[in-house]
Amino acid sequence: MTTFDLDNIVRPNIKALSPYSSARNEYSGHTATVFLDANENPYNKPFNRYPDPLQAELKEELATIKRVPAENIFLGNGSDEAIDLPYRIFCEPGKDNVVAIEPTYGMYRVCADINNVEYRPVELGEGYSLNADKLLAACDKHTKIVWICSPNNPTGNNLDRKQIEKVLSNFNGIVVIDEAYSDFSSERPFRLDLEEWPNIIVLNTMSKAWGCAAIRLGMAYASKDIIALFNKVKYPYNINLLTQQKAKEALRAKIDVEKWVTVLLQERGRMMAAFTELPICEKVYPSDSNFFLAKMTDAQGIYDYLVEKGIIVRNRTRVALCNNCLRITIGSKTENQELLAALRRLI
Repeated sequence: MTTFDLDNIVRPNIKALSPYSSARNEYSGHTATVFLDANENPYNKPFNRYPDPLQAELKEELATIKRVPAENIFLGNGSDEAIDLPYRIFCEPGKDNVVAIEPTYGMYRVCADINNVEYRPVELGEGYSLNADKLLAACDKHTKIVWICSPNNPTGNNLDRKQIEKVLSNFNGIVVIDEAYSDFSSERPFRLDLEEWPNIIVLNTMSKAWGCAAIRLGMAYASKDIIALFNKVKYPYNINLLTQQKAKEALRAKIDVEKWVTVLLQERGRMMAAFTELPICEKVYPSDSNFFLAKMTDAQGIYDYLVEKGIIVRNRTRVALCNNCLRITIGSKTENQELLAALRRLI
């Protein structure tokens, strides 16, 4: 097993950084009733006050549901903020690189390009399988991060846990595992094993199973030391009050979410079976997510036809290893039936 030393991979300027100290942080631990410190307007309560910069109450509620201590949680403006921060914390622009599976979620590459960090894609194997040795072989002394998404987007499948663990054990940098779709999977989430892997960052989101894409709330789970770095670099009030309030409401409706997931998984099975019977569908790939990937006879033509009918799916035909593939999100029963009806009219 490779020895991991967090201090060795943090950028020197981040180590030396003096973070902005917000007014709400400075009196932490004390009860206050008169706020004359942040140049706020005293009127229009409660929206006149800056929100809690560390979202303490929300993290406590999230900790209970996700079974992760609050001090091991970072909350971001969508998962995209939690994707961007590791680049800024660990990667020297123009010098360091990251390695990622291919195909996968496109924001890993976009953030690499924005931060001027070399992005090294490693194609998945047959059946979109992960080969740890192949991923590790792409790493060198300047590789700071390895990106893994499981269940993966756009392929929909869980990656082999033993292969992921092999990467974690043999890479002395940061391994980010994006579990945005883990609520639809029966696989044990890596967020429950933070103590075992000091170099892991696990991502999650309120956008998928929780049905809260509009509030833009993402999560990162990691060691307290890594979370401290995230909090050091993030913008002071990155999660607004309305998002924090809505997220707490959503977390208290956990039973509704469980019902939604059950229905979506049932619909996923029905839709995948229906697609296999379509003459215009050549293959349906296994899925552990709220979507599936289907290889079509003419993905672009079918996509264009569906757009004309007001039905939007995701055309992934230009993505590596996804030629002629459409990604189908599982919608409501009515939406799913409308899609099938439209496709059957093409036959």
